[in-house]
Amino acid sequence: MGDPHKPKKTFHRPRRIWTTDQLNSELYTLGAYGLRNKRELWKAESEIARIRNQARALLAVPTELRRDNEIKLLNFLNRIGLVKESATLDDVLNLKIEDILERRLQTIVMRKLGSKSPIQARQVVSHCHVTIGGRTVNLPGYIVRTDEESNISVRQNFLSPEAPSESG
Repeated sequence: MGDPHKPKKTFHRPRRIWTTDQLNSELYTLGAYGLRNKRELWKAESEIARIRNQARALLAVPTELRRDNEIKLLNFLNRIGLVKESATLDDVLNLKIEDILERRLQTIVMRKLGSKSPIQARQVVSHCHVTIGGRTVNLPGYIVRTDEESNISVRQNFLSPEAPSESG
């Protein structure tokens, strides 16, 4: 059963965590996207695996029966910006971990609003300086939908290079 106050894990660890190639690729990804720990990376990997498993299951179903579910899945993925509007289930199977990490609020703030590093973008988001359509969001791992992307703004001039100088 489990305790209702303790939610179940949203990630799965890799089966072999001490493989040199895997350690190197995880470390590179952590640095490139400014992730706090490997748990955040594993959550994104689990989410991609869940989406790909849905697509694989839909491919196993006859065409007449899968049409509605296929449209729902593709519309959802299009809404969060993982696939284009003309995508098929084969495109869903080609999704990589980087695709979902690019849709995180932290990464979008880093790329679009010009922060110097992913760590600075994470700090700006965590300190409640980013709003999406007038709503403050302080979760660096928030998956930004495509319609929200144009509404992202920084409250104050934290990312601008010309800081106000102190006169005295």
